[in-house]
Amino acid sequence: MLRAVVLGILCCVHAGSAAGTHSLRYFFMGVSEGTGLPEFVTVGMLDDEQIDYYDSVMKKVIPTQDWMERSEGPEYWERETQNLIGAEQVFKANIGVAMQRFNQTGGVHTVQVMYGCELDDDGTKRGFRQEGYDGKDFLSFDKDTLTWTAPVQQAVITKHKWDANRARNQGLKAYLETECIEWLQKYVQYGRETLERRVPPAVTLLQRKARGSADTEVLCHVTGFFPRAVEVTWVRDGQDQLEKGVQSGEVLPNQDGTYQLRKILTVSPEEQGRHSYSCQVDHVSLDQKIVKEWDPNMRSSSNGNEGGPRIGLIAGVIVGVLALAAVIIGVVIWKKRQGGAQKSDYSKAPSKEGSDTSSDTAANA
Repeated sequence: MLRAVVLGILCCVHAGSAAGTHSLRYFFMGVSEGTGLPEFVTVGMLDDEQIDYYDSVMKKVIPTQDWMERSEGPEYWERETQNLIGAEQVFKANIGVAMQRFNQTGGVHTVQVMYGCELDDDGTKRGFRQEGYDGKDFLSFDKDTLTWTAPVQQAVITKHKWDANRARNQGLKAYLETECIEWLQKYVQYGRETLERRVPPAVTLLQRKARGSADTEVLCHVTGFFPRAVEVTWVRDGQDQLEKGVQSGEVLPNQDGTYQLRKILTVSPEEQGRHSYSCQVDHVSLDQKIVKEWDPNMRSSSNGNEGGPRIGLIAGVIVGVLALAAVIIGVVIWKKRQGGAQKSDYSKAPSKEGSDTSSDTAANA
């Protein structure tokens, strides 16, 4: 259960790949002791699909796609496991160093890394590595200048040390531009049937009275679509795209590998009488947009309508998942890193197959 929640959270925290682009990303996270949660978790993502998972409780890398399990043999997964067992120790050390840097003596803290590469259909390549502490930016790598950016004072010492290590930075650049791309292409071939499938969304409108006012909240629930990229807009009078009065949720994964998204429009009684409203959905699987007109006379319910998801239930699930994310990640993970630390600086972290083989960093010191 915990693994599924973590995977879903990680999937939704970062933006998905654009059309015509494939991406390979790795997320590493270390958590301080005493939380009752795994102290080290990693997730590999190909486009918007999780391809593997590791945590410090089971101490084993497992594939999360059948096509990954079929395509790589037991030697691959054993190498992955041994690499991450080593990285786990590095992250534990890094948390202690980071706490010293920030003058912290207790509490829940996280060290995070996100790195990987992207490849466009036209051959354009991108690579990135970002480090985080407690859900906030700590360091990021600029592969063009071979330098690191430190957005907080506590990271400046590490920035100077890493900037001075030109050989390591050259190796990281080479990984991001070459080896990562090679693994990305290999994995895409493994999962092409899954990654390139097209599943159209189903769209449902539900409404209820807003709490504490005479306004009406109209939920546009879009679900069952793949790939993840989708455009959902509320439109007034068939032409005005609305932003004011619209609450947008995150794109969330369904259990069947598809995705869902909800957008809630709040409309006053006066506006209901003056204008028409529609939810418009555009997706790569569609020949033309889906346009769902809202009928203010449709049945309302404080709990929702039969035949569709209830607004309260959907909102509750989303809030619950995001709350658990904050606990697991410290403060929702956005950037992450892989690395190690001793008393004064981060030490070398074992590399991951298909991931940063030149990595010898961690979140701070």
